[in-house]
Amino acid sequence: MIGEALVDVVVSDTATPRVHVGGSPLNVAVGLSRLERPVLFAGRLGRDAHGDMIASHLRENGVRCLLEPDAAATSVATARLDPTGAASYEFELDWTLPPAAALARDFDDAAGGPLHHMHAGSIATMLAPGDAEVMALLERISAVTTISYDPNVRPTIVPDRAFARARAEESVRLADVVHASDEDIAWLYPDRPLRESLQAWQQMGPAFVVMTRGAEDIVAVTAHGVVERPIVPVDVADTVGAGDSFTAALLAALDDRSLLGAANRGRLHAMDPADVESVLIYASRASAITASRPGADPPTRAELAD
Repeated sequence: MIGEALVDVVVSDTATPRVHVGGSPLNVAVGLSRLERPVLFAGRLGRDAHGDMIASHLRENGVRCLLEPDAAATSVATARLDPTGAASYEFELDWTLPPAAALARDFDDAAGGPLHHMHAGSIATMLAPGDAEVMALLERISAVTTISYDPNVRPTIVPDRAFARARAEESVRLADVVHASDEDIAWLYPDRPLRESLQAWQQMGPAFVVMTRGAEDIVAVTAHGVVERPIVPVDVADTVGAGDSFTAALLAALDDRSLLGAANRGRLHAMDPADVESVLIYASRASAITASRPGADPPTRAELAD
């Protein structure tokens, strides 16, 4: 797992500032660990209070950190609430990484051999200077491990749509599994129907491309066609981290079926629609549980077994 780790600071004129650990890839790492998958996470942290908070959160959730904290400040996203509750955001981000060759070597050393699966996405694949190392890493390992990708587009951080679209397509070509929201797809391709965009992505090489659409049906496109599945209905507390929980549970469900890892790539790409629907159901249940409670609080394996 490689991607950003940050803290979200929520401030207003009427309440004490609240600080939460965040970052889409970090949330996926925690979600996978709670589903009893061993997880190595490469995301940079500073040697400061925010970095300590993130490191503690990962440690408490059984996620192993690959990189040591460095001298730069930990990344922060500040949400400022106006009197109506509407938020405006400010970002202080540092996305600097070791060279891709060193990252690949560190992952292999920590895993005790070649990686089983790699997940990446969000600003990790789009924000300089670390994006170049992430893309070089994915290119380097694509022949020997399966890869998943979630663009999790952030236009306020990466506003260049043409660049973001090109980088997303580059990432999709390297990926075996892709999960994106309808908002991601609509922003990247504003002049094209959503399903047409999904089909175009699937034809670039992934086994399947999944799109979540809030309260609407989940859509997956495979070489066999389109699979649709209703979401699991739930009383929503908030949607923070729900998409990341979906990604984590999707990957866990595929791993349960021994479909991740380079040796299983052929079977992953040959999945029939019934198998795809089954993993979508599992992922949808995880997302619903997360949405039913405040914050990015993904379910455990026991909760999904109930």
